[in-house]
Amino acid sequence: MTFQPLGNRVLIERIEEPTTTASGIIIPDNAKEKPLSGNVVALSKKLADAGVIAVGDKVVFGKYAGTELSLDGKTYLVMDRKDILGILN
Repeated sequence: MTFQPLGNRVLIERIEEPTTTASGIIIPDNAKEKPLSGNVVALSKKLADAGVIAVGDKVVFGKYAGTELSLDGKTYLVMDRKDILGILN
């Protein structure tokens, strides 16, 4: 199944944080923060034409940004372009 965002929206796959600390301590799920970065998987035609952001870019977004969406057993975020804080190089 494919998903094509509309308007100024972007489909993002979160980048999972490590489950252990540098010293080997396992972090339980209830103590972990949701990652605030992810990879752009799809974007609206309007944004693709503008060239501001591209599929494959690694982006940082706000803590409460986006709406979760499940596709083919994976969880993604759909968010407005204005919720993306920047692109990581």
